Amino acid sequence: MRETASPELSQRTTLRVGGTAIAELLLERREDVECLPEKLRALGGHALALGAGSNILARDGALPLVLVRPCLPDGPEIIGSEDGKILVRAGAGVPMPRMLRFCLTHGLCGLEGLAGIPGTVGGAVAMNAGSYGTETGDAIQAVEAVIGNDIRHCTASELEFGYRNMRITGCSDDFIVLNATFALTKAERDGISKAMRHNFFEKKSKQPVTAWSAGCVFKNPSPQMPAGKLLDLAGCKGKKFHGMAFSSLHANFLINEGTGTASAALDLLQEAQEAVWRVFGIQLEPEVRIVPCPLS
Repeated sequence: MRETASPELSQRTTLRVGGTAIAELLLERREDVECLPEKLRALGGHALALGAGSNILARDGALPLVLVRPCLPDGPEIIGSEDGKILVRAGAGVPMPRMLRFCLTHGLCGLEGLAGIPGTVGGAVAMNAGSYGTETGDAIQAVEAVIGNDIRHCTASELEFGYRNMRITGCSDDFIVLNATFALTKAERDGISKAMRHNFFEKKSKQPVTAWSAGCVFKNPSPQMPAGKLLDLAGCKGKKFHGMAFSSLHANFLINEGTGTASAALDLLQEAQEAVWRVFGIQLEPEVRIVPCPLS
C-alpha cells in the first residue's frame, strides 16, 4: 500500500478545487485491501473513495479525509457467460474510456450511452452514472466492495440503484467499490462504434467536456424539467463568481476558469438554487458530491 501524506484535492479532482486531506492510500494488491481497515483506524478521519476525481466538490482548507484509491490492475476481462450475456469484470480503477474501448473491441453492447463520461468504473458504479438512456446499474451483475472490515461480494439482487446513487442492501453509504462485473450483449462492432461516436460528439457539442468541471452539478428534477433548462431560464447560464462559472455551453456544468475555489463554487451553487426557487419554486439538489458533508 502506497501512502502519501497531505494530498491536495485540487490536484486530484476534475474541478481542480479543494484543500488538503490527511493522507492518500493507493490499493495496489489484494493484501492492501485486507490491511485497509487497520490503516484507516490509525490515520483517523473519514475514508473517501476516489478514482479520477470527477463528480467531487471538495471544500477548502484542512479536510478530515483519507483518500482511498483502488488501483488494482484487474481487467477488463471476460470471465464467462450467463443467461445469454457475456460477463466482463473490471477493477474500480479502470478508466471508463478504457472499459468502453474493451467493449467495442469485443463487440459487447450495453454501455454505449456512457461514451464521453469521465471517471473510473468504481465511480460510475457508485454513482450509477448514466446518459442517453443508459445507466451503469442496468448492466451490473455483481460488485465486490469493502464494507467495514470485510470484503463482500454483492450480487445484483443486493444492489439498489437509484438516480445517481447505489446502495448495498443492509449497509451504510460507507463502502468502497473494488471491482464490478457487467452483463453485456454480443452485437456488431459497427453498430456499437456508431452509437458511441454519436453519443460522444453529442456531448462534445453541448457540454464543456474539456473544461475543469465536475460534470453536472444538480440532479434533474424530472425529464421534462432538467436542471440545465431551469438554470438557463433563471438567468444562471454563463454566470461567474471569483473564478467559477456556470458554463455558457450548458448551464448545469460548473467550471473552474483557473482561479476558482471551493468556497466560490459553493456560493455560486447556493445563488443558483435560490434563483431557481424564486422563479419556479423548485429546490435543486446537488448531483456533485460535496465533501466532507456535513462539514466537520
